[in-house]
Amino acid sequence: MKFEDYHFSDEVKMSIGKLGFKKPTDIQFKTIPHILRGEDILAIAQTGTGKTAAFAIPIIEKLHAKKKFQSRKDGIKALVMVPTRELAIQIDDVFKKLAQNTRVKSFCVVGGIDQGPQIQKLEEGIDVLIATPGRMFDLVSQGYIVLSRIDFLVLDEADHMLDLGFIKDIRDLLKFLPAKRQTLFFSATIDAEIKKLAYSLVTNPIRIQISPKDPVSKNIDHALIKVEQDDKRFFLERIIKNYPEARFIVFTRTKVRAERVVQAMERVSIKCLSIHSGKTQEERNEIMSQFNKSLINVLVATDISARGIDFPDVDFVVNYDIPEQPENYVHRVGRTGRGIKRGKAYSFCSPQEDPLLLQIEELLGKKITLVDIGYSDYSEVVKESEDAHTDWKTLMKQMDEAEKSYAQRKRKKK
Repeated sequence: MKFEDYHFSDEVKMSIGKLGFKKPTDIQFKTIPHILRGEDILAIAQTGTGKTAAFAIPIIEKLHAKKKFQSRKDGIKALVMVPTRELAIQIDDVFKKLAQNTRVKSFCVVGGIDQGPQIQKLEEGIDVLIATPGRMFDLVSQGYIVLSRIDFLVLDEADHMLDLGFIKDIRDLLKFLPAKRQTLFFSATIDAEIKKLAYSLVTNPIRIQISPKDPVSKNIDHALIKVEQDDKRFFLERIIKNYPEARFIVFTRTKVRAERVVQAMERVSIKCLSIHSGKTQEERNEIMSQFNKSLINVLVATDISARGIDFPDVDFVVNYDIPEQPENYVHRVGRTGRGIKRGKAYSFCSPQEDPLLLQIEELLGKKITLVDIGYSDYSEVVKESEDAHTDWKTLMKQMDEAEKSYAQRKRKKK
C-alpha cells in the first residue's frame, strides 16, 4: 500500500509527497489506521523505524479536518511528551514539514533557554505542543499552558523517560488532562515497569510490536574491535580517515571523555564537535545545525543525546565506549541505517568492558562480528597515527589543561 492510497486530505498528501515518502514503514502501516479510528496505541518499535511520522501524520490529518470548524483559541489539542530537548526539536520539525500545507500549527517548549519567546508563541495559539517535562510543568504552573482541551497525548521514547526519572512527572500530568482523550504510547523496549505505566495511561489499547526478536534495525552492519582503552583514539582516527566523506556519530560514556575525544581528533587534524548536557541549549542547537548542514562530519555525543540525534544520512556510529546499559547500544546504533539506508556500527571494546559487551550480545540474541586484527596490523594502526608521536607527558598535561578550562567555562556559565 502506498501513501497515495490512504484517504488523507489533499493538503496532507501534498506534504507527504514533498518529503519523498512513498510507502509507509511497518510501524506506520500498522498504527496509522488505528489512530485514525481513535483507538489507543501501545507500540514497541526500535529506533529508526519511522515512529514520529506514524503518529504525526494521522494526528495532523484529524486536526486539519477539525480546523475547518474550530478556532485555534479552543486550546492545545495534541501534547507530545519526550525525554530530551534535541528529540523535541526534531519531532517539532517533522510536524512542521508534514503540516506545512494545512492550518495545523506545532511548537516545542524545552528548558535551557529563555522562556519569554516561548510564552509569546503559546499566547498566539498552537495546536500541537511538543515538550520536555521540566519546562512544560513550569509553564503549566504559571498558567501559560492549559491542557484541559487535549484530544491526543503521545508519549515517545517512554522507556528513556523512565530511565531519566520522569515517571512522577508523567503521573502528575494526568491531573491536567481530560479523561476522554486518545493516548499513543511509543517505546523502543518493553519491561514490567513500562507495561505498568502504559496500562495506567491507555484504555483497551491496540498493542503493536515491530521486530520483537531483533531490537536493532536490519539495515545496520555491526562490527566489534578489541582494543586497549588508551589505543581507541588511534583506531577512531584510522576509520574516519579511511572514509573522509562519511558522517560519523561517536558515543562516549561521559562528558569529560567526549571532550577528550574531540581534543584527540583535533590533534590529528580531524574536525569534530561534542554534544552533551554540559553545553547550553544554544550551543547544542548550533552544533546540531552544523552537523545537519555537513559543516562538520564527526559528532561526539553522550548517551543523553542518543535519542535526540535524528539525521537521515549518518554513515557510521562508533561506540568509542561500550555503554553501561545494554539498551543504550540499541539507541546509539539506531542513529544509522535509518529508513531504507544501510549503516555501519563499530564498537571499541577494551578488556575491562567485556562484561558490558556480554550483556549487549545477550540483549541482541547474537554475537557481534569480531574484526580480526593481528598484532602487526594493530601496531601499524598505532604507529601510523599522528597522535602516536605526541610525548606522553605532554599529552597528559594537555588533558589536564583542557579539563581545567572546561571546568572554568562551566563555572562562568553558572
